[in-house]
Parts: sequence; structure tokens; C-alpha cells
Amino acid sequence: MAFRHGVYKQEVPTSLTAPVQTDTGLPVIIGTAPLHLAEGGLSNVNKPQLIYNYNEAVSLFGYSDDWDNYTLCEFIYSQFALFAMSPCVLINVLDPSRHKEAVSSREYEIAGGEVNLGANVVINDESFVVATLNDESERVIHTLGRDYSVAYDASGNAILTVIEGGALEGKSSVLMSFTKIKPNAVTASDIIGGVDATTGVYTGLELVGSVFPRFRLVPGLIGAPKWSCIPEVAAVMRAKAENINGLFTAQAVVDIPCDSAGADVYTEAPEWKNRNNYTAEREIVCWPKVKLGDKTYHLSTQLIGLMNQVDSGNEDIPYESPSNKALQMDSCVVASGREADLGLEQANYLNGQGIVTALNWTGGWRAWGNRTGAYPASTDAKDMMIPVRRMFDWIGNRFILKFWEKVDDPANTRLIRTVINSFNVEMNGLAAMGAILGGRIEFLSTENTSADLLDGKLRFHIYITPPSPAEEITGIFEFDPEYLDVLFSAVR
Repeated sequence: MAFRHGVYKQEVPTSLTAPVQTDTGLPVIIGTAPLHLAEGGLSNVNKPQLIYNYNEAVSLFGYSDDWDNYTLCEFIYSQFALFAMSPCVLINVLDPSRHKEAVSSREYEIAGGEVNLGANVVINDESFVVATLNDESERVIHTLGRDYSVAYDASGNAILTVIEGGALEGKSSVLMSFTKIKPNAVTASDIIGGVDATTGVYTGLELVGSVFPRFRLVPGLIGAPKWSCIPEVAAVMRAKAENINGLFTAQAVVDIPCDSAGADVYTEAPEWKNRNNYTAEREIVCWPKVKLGDKTYHLSTQLIGLMNQVDSGNEDIPYESPSNKALQMDSCVVASGREADLGLEQANYLNGQGIVTALNWTGGWRAWGNRTGAYPASTDAKDMMIPVRRMFDWIGNRFILKFWEKVDDPANTRLIRTVINSFNVEMNGLAAMGAILGGRIEFLSTENTSADLLDGKLRFHIYITPPSPAEEITGIFEFDPEYLDVLFSAVR
């Protein structure tokens, strides 16, 4: 370095905004990740990982812009780069030991001292072999670090570089053997997962139940970008949302496919939704995709980040709808890339069928829709409105956690008073901040028979009224002729 004397400056690339922490709507996301690009190696398969920032996610799971093959990367980028929210739980089902193909003794040309092997190549295991043929046509194996180096470029391509002075210097071609990951070998069955009857090992969506025992955090939102468009996957997501550990409940955020096999125009979305049973109260149904710059996202991906963002602004209490809040997008698109221009009438039509969409209206692009998948078949307020449904689940989950320590205590008046008094205090606090309109807990004789009490069963009745979103605000205008009198006041 040249001799320096004076005051100097330098710049570094802009870091991602530090994420805001909110765990009310803890996202649990199932999908595929490029483990060959991860610092942690290839073993992070069907292992839920609690992630707090972008660097941690990339270190554990790798990153690629090929979101169609590596669906977790879409969520990682959206959650941390666009919405700056944490934490989340990520579950990768792509298994390099199964979803792979072997490339054996393929000849590659050395150009400019390099060989580009393309994407999805595993370079950090014993299958990666570099060889040439000697004069007797015998294979000569070359040594990493002496004859060549290998690394991934910014696009995820494996690049072999000839080392000066090594045995590959001056060679025009090289024989390569290696393993390639095959992300397209992953199927819906891998996402759904199950339990191995022999080993007892859980995989895929079955791992949602392991989140609370591992991390002491209750799942709030279950997502699977791309995969939730498959009805069988969405059905299992819905089932998990309705029963986690036999105790807790959450919401599944799913997408209607926006291709020719699904709904590539908005009028087809409701029929597809009903025909494929995307109609549950704990299901938030999205259509179509959204785009920002050259990146295209499933709407469910951005909606999860937006819901976390809204919750974080409300002391981590999910009483406010994500509808009419800003998404990170500049257009709506279907799978072909064609823009899906939705006016207010079209967006409202989708809302009226229990579908959340996006609308470019006052304030730019916004999420648009308050209704769960259960609407319009269900008109029960606790089931049809997203924030009301979330509040019922949130308060219910808190009730379980709050009084778990009281299980097996003596069933006497002290226990009953403790539960009633402490829970009513919490309800009063929620009412004071506007998170509920009112709430109370009671111990009713009509719901607690002598037989049940003798059997150690206590039932508390909880009444709550979360506020519904102000979905329709109407001003009624009337001409009032009495104000004509002001004309005469000028001449008095």
C-alpha cells in the first residue's frame, strides 16, 4: 500500500436494516433451500431452525435467487430485506442425500484458466473429483489447493480455477465427477412429511409440532411459498394450524395458483378456491403474485411479513388487520408474468369471496382484504374476520400458557379466584388499549357439574369481543335548506 498521510474516507455496502422482533405471529415456513451454498453444510434437513436475521438464515440454509427451486430463499429475502421482521422458524425438506444426481467423468473445457460447472453442484464432499488422462490414458486425480481451487460465484455457479504451477496448468480440458442437487425432485409428499414408523423421526409439516418444545415459542403463521398452491399441502397446513401440540392454534397463509391450471384471471379464483377446499377459518387465502423490480413473490410471503409488521406496531397484539397496509411491490402479476390489473371493483369481488389480494389505490400498493377463507360460507365474526380470528387464537394460546403452571394444583376457591382475577386484569388492559372492546372470564355452575369437579375438570367461560376492521365507512349526505337563512343574515 502507498504511504498515506492525512484524513481519508471509505464506504461499505449498505447493511440490511436490523429486524424488529415480534413473536405473536411467529412464521413457520416449510420449503427448499440450497444447502450446498450454506456455511453449515448439507445436514440441515428437516431440522426446524429459529432465525433472527438475514445472515443467520443464509449461513444455515444458503441463498439463491432461483426461488422456484429454492422456495425458502423467497421468504428469507422478503422477511428480512423487505419487512425487516424476526424471528421466524425455517424448515428445509430438500435432502442432498436423496434429491440428487451423479455426474461421472464428464469432460469440460478449460477456458481462461477456469471451468464453469453451472448451478446446484456440491463442491464440499468426496464426490467432487478432478482428473485428467496421462499419455497411457490413465486417470490422474488432481489435488484441491495444489492443482485447482473451486468456489461458487455470485450466481451460485461452481467455478473451478486452475492454480498456477499446478499439474492442471496448460491443460485444455478436465474430467469431472460430482454430485448435483435436484431441487425439482422434491415433491408435495416431502413438504407434507410424516413420521417414520421405525425411527420416530418427523419430517415436513409434521415438524410444526416440534417448534414449541424446541424454542418455547408458539407458531402463529404457517407458510409454504409455491407449495401451498397444491391442495394436498394446503390441507395439511390447515390441519396443523387447527391443532398444534393438541393445544395451540394458528393461521395457514396459502396461495391460489395463478397459472392456467389454477386461476390466471381474477374471476376464476373463487371457483378454484371452493373446488379445492381453501375454505377454513384458519386459512388466509391469497391471489395473485406480487412483483417488486425483477423479483416476483407469492402474495402469502409478503402478507406474512406485513402481518408481523402490523403486530409489532401494536405491542405484539394481532388485533389490527393487514388490509390497507403497504406491501413491498410495484405490480400484481400472474404466473406467466402478465400484469393482473385489479381495480377496486375487482379487488372487492375477491374480498367478497374470502380472498386477500393487492390494490393500487390511495397510498400506493396495499394488501386488500379482511376475510378468512371461511367467508362467505361462514358469517360468524370470530371465523370470518382475519384480526378477530387471530385475536381469539392469540388469547386462547395465552390462556393455555398463562395457567399451565396451575395444572394439578388443588381445585379450590383460591385457584378459581386466581384464574378469574388475573385473567380479568389482562382483559381490562386489552380493552383499555383498544385491542378488544371488552372481555371477562367466569366460572359458571352450569358448566361445572359435580361429577366433573370430582374428576378434576374445571371449565372457565371467557367472553371477548375483538374489534372488527372498519371495512366499510359511509358518509350520508343531505341538502339542508335551513342553511339558506344565511343569505338573509347579510342584509340584517
